[in-house]
Formats: sequence, C-alpha cells, structure tokens
Amino acid sequence: MLGPVILAASRSDKMRRFVSAAPGTKQVVARFIAGESVDQVIPIVQETADKGLEVTLDVVGEDITTVEQSHAARDAYLELVERLKDLGLGTKAEMSVKLSMFGQALDGGHELALANVRPVVEAAAAIGTTVTLDAEDHTTLDSMFTIHEELRKDFPQTGCVIQAYLFRTEDDARRLSAAGSRVRIVKGAYKEPASVAYQDKGEIDKAYVRILKILMEGDGYPMIGSHDPRLIAITQELARRAGRKLDDYEFQMLYGIRSEEQERLAAEGHRMRVYTAYGTDWYGYFMRRLAEKPANLLFFARSILTKG
Repeated sequence: MLGPVILAASRSDKMRRFVSAAPGTKQVVARFIAGESVDQVIPIVQETADKGLEVTLDVVGEDITTVEQSHAARDAYLELVERLKDLGLGTKAEMSVKLSMFGQALDGGHELALANVRPVVEAAAAIGTTVTLDAEDHTTLDSMFTIHEELRKDFPQTGCVIQAYLFRTEDDARRLSAAGSRVRIVKGAYKEPASVAYQDKGEIDKAYVRILKILMEGDGYPMIGSHDPRLIAITQELARRAGRKLDDYEFQMLYGIRSEEQERLAAEGHRMRVYTAYGTDWYGYFMRRLAEKPANLLFFARSILTKG
C-alpha cells in the first residue's frame, strides 16, 4: 500500500527538500498546480469558464507556523476575490479554504481561523460567490464544522467538505443535509488510523455511496468530488431517483485530471466545477494527489528518471 507511505512523506521536511529538488518535479507539479501566482491562475479561470465549466480556487500552503502567515493567507484570498471581481468572474468561481492555513492549529487557533476566514467569506458574497471549507485530518473537523455553522448564520451558502472514509461521516451527512448546506463529498486524502477510518478501498467506496444517498435525499446541495466513472454513474442514478434536476447538484474534479470527462459532463448539462489549486507552497497538496492514485506516482517517477 503506497498511499499511506506517501501521505507520511507529505509531512517530512527531508522528503519535501528531495522532491522539490528533483529534476522532473516541476513538470509533474504543473499537471496539478495551475500556477504560483494569482496572475498565472486568472487566465486559467477565464479559459475554464469559456468551456462552460466552473472552478473552485485553492491557494495552497496549509503548513503555517505563525499568526503573520495566517494573515498573509487571508490577504491572498482577499486579493483573489478582488481579481475575480474586476474580471466579472464571481459567478463562475468560488473558493476553497483550509482552516489550518488560516491558523487553526496555532494557539487560540479556532478563534483565529474564524476571524481570518470571515472577511474572505464576506468579500466572496459581495461579488456573488462563496467559500467552501475543506476537510483536513479528523482532529480538525469539530472545529471546522463549528466554524461552518457560525459562518452560515450570516452566509448560508458557505459550503463544507465531508470525507467518506471516516466512520463519523454518515452522521455528519445527515446533520448537514437536513440543514440545507452545500456539501462536497470526497473519499479522503489524509493518513487516518483504523480507529476512525476505513482502510479498505472497497469499504470506502461503499461508504461513499451510502453518504451520497443521504445527501441526494436531503435538503442540501451535494457536490460530488470524484473522478471514478462508477461513482459518477451512481450519482446520476441516485439524483434521478431523488427527483433532482441537473442544477440541483454538481460534479467536481481536480485540475489536470480527466479534462475530457469534465467537458463531457458539462456538455450534457451538468454543473461541473474544477478544483484548481495554485501557489508556491504546493508540496502537501501535490503529495496527496500522488497518494490518491498509483498512476500519478508512476508518472512522477518516470519524469524524474527521464530528467535525471
């Protein structure tokens, strides 16, 4: 099982230095990271919108250690909102944030993260878009869900993410679905212990379908984060059974993965959103993409060997 090994490496400074210095890294990173700056990512947002797709934008860099860095993360998102506003792209692009990047893990982190994310959510609402709170490892989720609930008092369109591999998620899905939230369901991409999460891929897939059914039958707005053709087909069938129209839910896929499928779903009338990450601190995000699919790791290894 390479996935857990790669996820462990995502927390290693030694591996960070090795991967960053590898000759083929830049080529592979470009497959998953849209650029290092807002100037580089904005044309991609426009190009994506021109294809009939929507985006959610993630400024990567959750591994912060100071309050000043958390403020810098907030300001990076506020700059992004201003750029989207200037170009009239607010209705085509939302934002995804990791609360760890906003200081959640620091002393007094819950209050700090809420104080940092609130102005971003407010600015997003002012240009006709919204923010989704990404899920991180299981120890952070109670804080994330509490912040989500607080933000929804003033900004009910604020979304959140749930992870199918966690035992707790079916209960979370029932609560969120009844509340009418925007909920993105993903399989999960962190190294979690067997005491809190399914370890077997088949069990994770079964949990994903159970949770998806809860969301489709509820009052919320499901956002299906998956590239799996089988799960996409199951989603369409469950939506049909629940009487949902094509604009009552959406598919989400990562930038650089299954682009033709993204355009196919959009052409069929589905809402299709591309999760688009950018920034200089790409290592943690990049390693989780490698862990999700062995083919990604093989692609990376070949690039290193051919560039070495």
